[in-house]
Amino acid sequence: MVLAGWAGFAGGFSAASAAVDVPPRPVVPLRETLRIPVRNSREREPHFRQMIDVEVVREPAHGRRPFLVLLHGRAATAAGRARLELPIYPANSRYLAEQGFVVLTPLRVGYGLSGGPDVEYTGGCVSEHFARGVAPAVDEVRELIASAARLPYVDGSRGILVGESFGGLIAIAAVAAHVPGVIAAVNVAGGDGGDSLHRPDHPCRPDRLQRTFAAYGAKSRLPTLWLYSANDRLWGPRYPREWFSAFRAAGGVGRFVMLPPDKNNGHFIFDRNAKAWHPAFNRFVASTGILAGRSR
Repeated sequence: MVLAGWAGFAGGFSAASAAVDVPPRPVVPLRETLRIPVRNSREREPHFRQMIDVEVVREPAHGRRPFLVLLHGRAATAAGRARLELPIYPANSRYLAEQGFVVLTPLRVGYGLSGGPDVEYTGGCVSEHFARGVAPAVDEVRELIASAARLPYVDGSRGILVGESFGGLIAIAAVAAHVPGVIAAVNVAGGDGGDSLHRPDHPCRPDRLQRTFAAYGAKSRLPTLWLYSANDRLWGPRYPREWFSAFRAAGGVGRFVMLPPDKNNGHFIFDRNAKAWHPAFNRFVASTGILAGRSR
């Protein structure tokens, strides 16, 4: 275990401060980086095990807290995937920890210092096989949660998944796979096959991805929240609604929320304009009851 940054309480007061009734300073979340083993597999390829890096952000409180697995997206190039490093979402991780979650952000196989093969490759634009590329990441989520449940501050029996872009697709796949401990999922701008530079608003094989989401809906009954910006240039305004409708029609449970446009491409709204998604996210979390009765 490697400890880094953000350590200790920032509260407390002196006799002088008490005399002037200074309000307590906010609790500063703890941050640490762990390396955990995961088993990874891909259809028609041998299974293997390797270590991945996981950032943990949490309040320094006693007892076990619900977990939140934060799933990053997928860079279009090998160089981009190799450059990815922790922390990926420092401000969002801190916000989510302040709500009461133990936030776990894995640097998945094929990215940054975790390294390894590109097990999430879904194929070329004409022959996308989305489920095949997502399945190994679901395996990693399953093993991450099992490892985290052994930590003294994690309640492995209840947690949620929050994924951005390709990570959102993973989150929906994971609830369909009945990953133990997961009670809900949030899909932020989820999808695959987009190219805002060369094919704005027209991702590869949206029809095939629609069928993939429908297949996940047929297997899942957990609550989900789908958040997309009105000017997401990877998917456009049409396809996310069609994907969600297919998921619901197949039996999936969820709510779709269209977030406002963000700058020139709302695909990045999760990190660039967090206040836009906070209200819908907070209402969703409250509806699950996962943080009910928590104390600092």
